[in-house]
Amino acid sequence: MTPEVKTLEAPFGDGYTQGSPDGINNIRQVAALNWAALLDADADTIMNFFVAHKGTIPFYYALRDGVTRKWTCKEFSRVSDTPNTITATFREYFGAT
Repeated sequence: MTPEVKTLEAPFGDGYTQGSPDGINNIRQVAALNWAALLDADADTIMNFFVAHKGTIPFYYALRDGVTRKWTCKEFSRVSDTPNTITATFREYFGAT
């Protein structure tokens, strides 16, 4: 998991800048995930889940740290070897739903 930090900065000259957080949720977690050795049916289920959520519908998921967060997933792919492998990038979601 990697934090994605959004800030605003105002340069004042002579190398001096002033920064501030960009919004109340300016630190968003991004997780690159990999599921390996999947049976075809399991891989189909995961891919269908991502497609159904269209990259915009948030869902709950807990990573290894045990904290359940709300995520969206716009990037996912499947290697259909036997066994299957799926990779996906989850971005923490702060909106309402």
